[in-house]
Amino acid sequence: MTSFRNLLVRWHLLPHNQHVHIPPSPTRHLGRLTFIAFLLTFIGSRAIVILIMTRRMPNLFFHAGGTHVHHLNYGIFLLSTVAAVLLFASLNLRQKGICALLYGFAMGLTFDEFGMWLNLGGSYWQRASFDGVIVVLTVFGLVAFLPRWERLRSHHYGTAGLLLVVVVSFYFLLYKSFHHVNEKYAPVLMEIEESGPR
Repeated sequence: MTSFRNLLVRWHLLPHNQHVHIPPSPTRHLGRLTFIAFLLTFIGSRAIVILIMTRRMPNLFFHAGGTHVHHLNYGIFLLSTVAAVLLFASLNLRQKGICALLYGFAMGLTFDEFGMWLNLGGSYWQRASFDGVIVVLTVFGLVAFLPRWERLRSHHYGTAGLLLVVVVSFYFLLYKSFHHVNEKYAPVLMEIEESGPR
Protein backbone atom coordinates (compact mmCIF):
# COMPACT_ATOMS: atom_id res chain seq x y z
CA MET A 1 0.00 0.00 0.00
CA THR A 2 2.86 2.36 0.82
CA SER A 3 4.50 1.89 -2.58
CA PHE A 4 1.15 2.60 -4.31
CA ARG A 5 0.77 5.79 -2.22
CA ASN A 6 4.31 6.90 -3.18
CA LEU A 7 3.46 6.27 -6.83
CA LEU A 8 0.37 8.48 -6.55
CA VAL A 9 2.44 11.24 -4.95
CA ARG A 10 4.99 11.05 -7.75
CA TRP A 11 2.20 11.40 -10.30
CA HIS A 12 0.82 14.36 -8.25
CA LEU A 13 -2.52 12.58 -7.71
CA LEU A 14 -2.49 13.10 -3.94
CA PRO A 15 -2.81 16.56 -2.35
CA HIS A 16 0.43 18.34 -1.51
CA ASN A 17 -0.59 18.79 2.13
CA GLN A 18 -0.54 15.05 2.79
CA HIS A 19 2.96 14.37 4.10
CA VAL A 20 4.70 11.30 2.75
CA HIS A 21 8.05 10.37 4.23
CA ILE A 22 10.75 10.12 1.58
CA PRO A 23 14.00 8.69 2.97
CA PRO A 24 17.12 10.86 2.65
CA SER A 25 19.17 10.26 -0.46
CA PRO A 26 22.61 8.72 0.13
CA THR A 27 23.67 10.13 -3.24
CA ARG A 28 23.10 13.71 -2.04
CA HIS A 29 25.02 13.02 1.18
CA LEU A 30 27.96 11.60 -0.77
CA GLY A 31 27.71 14.49 -3.24
CA ARG A 32 27.98 17.02 -0.41
CA LEU A 33 31.04 15.30 1.02
CA THR A 34 32.64 15.32 -2.43
CA PHE A 35 31.71 18.97 -3.00
CA ILE A 36 33.22 20.11 0.32
CA ALA A 37 36.39 18.03 -0.08
CA PHE A 38 36.91 19.28 -3.64
CA LEU A 39 36.40 22.95 -2.75
CA LEU A 40 38.63 22.88 0.36
CA THR A 41 41.36 20.96 -1.48
CA PHE A 42 41.43 23.48 -4.33
CA ILE A 43 41.60 26.45 -1.92
CA GLY A 44 44.20 24.70 0.25
CA SER A 45 46.36 23.73 -2.75
CA ARG A 46 46.41 27.28 -4.08
CA ALA A 47 47.25 28.71 -0.66
CA ILE A 48 50.07 26.21 -0.05
CA VAL A 49 51.61 26.77 -3.50
CA ILE A 50 51.59 30.55 -2.99
CA LEU A 51 53.20 30.17 0.46
CA ILE A 52 55.90 27.86 -0.95
CA MET A 53 56.61 30.10 -3.94
CA THR A 54 56.89 33.20 -1.74
CA ARG A 55 59.13 31.18 0.61
CA ARG A 56 56.81 31.63 3.60
CA MET A 57 56.77 27.89 4.24
CA PRO A 58 59.25 25.08 3.50
CA ASN A 59 59.51 23.69 -0.01
CA LEU A 60 57.22 20.64 -0.02
CA PHE A 61 57.56 19.99 -3.76
CA PHE A 62 58.57 16.40 -4.50
CA HIS A 63 61.29 15.71 -7.07
CA ALA A 64 62.05 12.34 -8.64
CA GLY A 65 65.27 12.18 -10.62
CA GLY A 66 65.33 15.96 -11.01
CA THR A 67 61.71 16.09 -12.19
CA HIS A 68 59.13 18.06 -10.21
CA VAL A 69 56.24 15.67 -9.58
CA HIS A 70 53.16 17.89 -9.72
CA HIS A 71 50.33 17.24 -7.28
CA LEU A 72 47.92 16.39 -10.10
CA ASN A 73 49.80 13.05 -10.22
CA TYR A 74 48.88 12.33 -6.59
CA GLY A 75 45.28 13.07 -7.54
CA ILE A 76 45.37 10.69 -10.51
CA PHE A 77 46.81 7.82 -8.43
CA LEU A 78 44.27 8.46 -5.67
CA LEU A 79 41.41 8.56 -8.20
CA SER A 80 42.58 5.21 -9.58
CA THR A 81 42.67 3.73 -6.07
CA VAL A 82 39.21 5.02 -5.13
CA ALA A 83 37.76 3.71 -8.41
CA ALA A 84 39.27 0.26 -7.77
CA VAL A 85 37.88 0.15 -4.21
CA LEU A 86 34.40 1.18 -5.36
CA LEU A 87 34.49 -1.34 -8.20
CA PHE A 88 35.75 -4.40 -6.33
CA ALA A 89 34.72 -3.89 -2.68
CA SER A 90 31.31 -4.11 -1.04
CA LEU A 91 31.00 -0.95 1.08
CA ASN A 92 28.53 0.40 3.60
CA LEU A 93 27.44 4.06 3.62
CA ARG A 94 30.16 5.13 6.08
CA GLN A 95 32.89 3.57 3.92
CA LYS A 96 31.38 5.17 0.82
CA GLY A 97 31.50 8.50 2.68
CA ILE A 98 35.24 8.08 3.19
CA CYS A 99 35.59 7.27 -0.52
CA ALA A 100 33.56 10.39 -1.37
CA LEU A 101 35.93 12.56 0.71
CA LEU A 102 38.97 10.94 -0.92
CA TYR A 103 37.38 11.32 -4.36
CA GLY A 104 36.75 15.04 -3.78
CA PHE A 105 40.29 15.46 -2.45
CA ALA A 106 41.77 13.66 -5.48
CA MET A 107 39.64 15.66 -7.93
CA GLY A 108 40.75 18.88 -6.20
CA LEU A 109 44.44 17.95 -6.59
CA THR A 110 43.93 16.96 -10.22
CA PHE A 111 41.82 19.90 -11.37
CA ASP A 112 43.95 22.43 -9.48
CA GLU A 113 46.45 21.84 -12.30
CA PHE A 114 43.86 21.26 -15.03
CA GLY A 115 45.46 23.87 -17.31
CA MET A 116 48.82 22.12 -17.09
CA TRP A 117 47.51 18.72 -18.15
CA LEU A 118 45.13 20.20 -20.70
CA ASN A 119 47.92 22.16 -22.41
CA LEU A 120 50.72 19.72 -21.46
CA GLY A 121 52.72 22.21 -19.46
CA GLY A 122 52.85 25.94 -19.02
CA SER A 123 52.23 28.05 -15.97
CA TYR A 124 50.48 26.84 -12.83
CA TRP A 125 48.34 29.99 -12.95
CA GLN A 126 46.65 29.22 -16.26
CA ARG A 127 43.08 30.44 -16.54
CA ALA A 128 41.94 27.00 -17.75
CA SER A 129 42.46 25.59 -14.25
CA PHE A 130 39.97 28.04 -12.74
CA ASP A 131 37.46 27.37 -15.52
CA GLY A 132 37.80 23.60 -15.05
CA VAL A 133 37.32 23.91 -11.28
CA ILE A 134 34.19 26.03 -11.73
CA VAL A 135 32.65 23.48 -14.10
CA VAL A 136 33.43 20.51 -11.82
CA LEU A 137 32.24 22.41 -8.73
CA THR A 138 28.96 23.19 -10.52
CA VAL A 139 28.39 19.52 -11.36
CA PHE A 140 29.17 18.44 -7.78
CA GLY A 141 26.90 21.21 -6.48
CA LEU A 142 24.00 19.98 -8.63
CA VAL A 143 24.47 16.40 -7.41
CA ALA A 144 24.72 17.56 -3.80
CA PHE A 145 21.99 20.20 -3.58
CA LEU A 146 19.49 19.73 -6.43
CA PRO A 147 16.07 18.73 -5.01
CA ARG A 148 15.04 15.12 -5.52
CA TRP A 149 12.54 14.44 -8.31
CA GLU A 150 10.05 13.06 -5.80
CA ARG A 151 9.92 16.44 -4.04
CA LEU A 152 9.57 18.62 -7.12
CA ARG A 153 6.27 20.43 -7.57
CA SER A 154 5.07 22.74 -10.31
CA HIS A 155 6.12 25.92 -8.46
CA HIS A 156 9.69 24.59 -8.23
CA TYR A 157 10.15 24.90 -12.00
CA GLY A 158 9.71 28.69 -11.88
CA THR A 159 12.18 28.91 -9.01
CA ALA A 160 14.61 26.67 -10.87
CA GLY A 161 14.34 28.87 -13.99
CA LEU A 162 15.02 32.01 -11.94
CA LEU A 163 17.93 30.30 -10.19
CA LEU A 164 19.36 29.26 -13.56
CA VAL A 165 19.28 32.90 -14.75
CA VAL A 166 20.98 34.01 -11.52
CA VAL A 167 23.68 31.31 -11.77
CA VAL A 168 24.40 32.06 -15.45
CA SER A 169 24.62 35.79 -14.61
CA PHE A 170 26.93 35.02 -11.69
CA TYR A 171 29.24 32.94 -13.89
CA PHE A 172 29.25 35.66 -16.54
CA LEU A 173 30.28 38.25 -13.94
CA LEU A 174 32.82 35.82 -12.51
CA TYR A 175 34.25 35.27 -16.00
CA LYS A 176 34.56 39.03 -16.54
CA SER A 177 36.09 39.60 -13.12
CA PHE A 178 38.60 36.78 -13.67
CA HIS A 179 39.58 38.47 -16.92
CA HIS A 180 40.36 41.73 -15.09
CA VAL A 181 42.08 39.93 -12.20
CA ASN A 182 44.15 37.94 -14.70
CA GLU A 183 45.30 41.13 -16.45
CA LYS A 184 46.22 42.76 -13.14
CA TYR A 185 47.76 39.88 -11.17
CA ALA A 186 49.01 37.40 -13.79
CA PRO A 187 52.38 39.18 -14.21
CA VAL A 188 52.85 39.22 -10.42
CA LEU A 189 52.00 35.53 -10.10
CA MET A 190 54.28 34.64 -13.03
CA GLU A 191 57.12 36.55 -11.35
CA ILE A 192 56.51 34.69 -8.08
CA GLU A 193 56.48 31.39 -9.97
CA GLU A 194 59.74 32.19 -11.73
CA SER A 195 61.53 33.29 -8.57
CA GLY A 196 60.08 30.57 -6.32
CA PRO A 197 61.41 27.06 -5.72
CA ARG A 198 60.91 24.51 -8.48
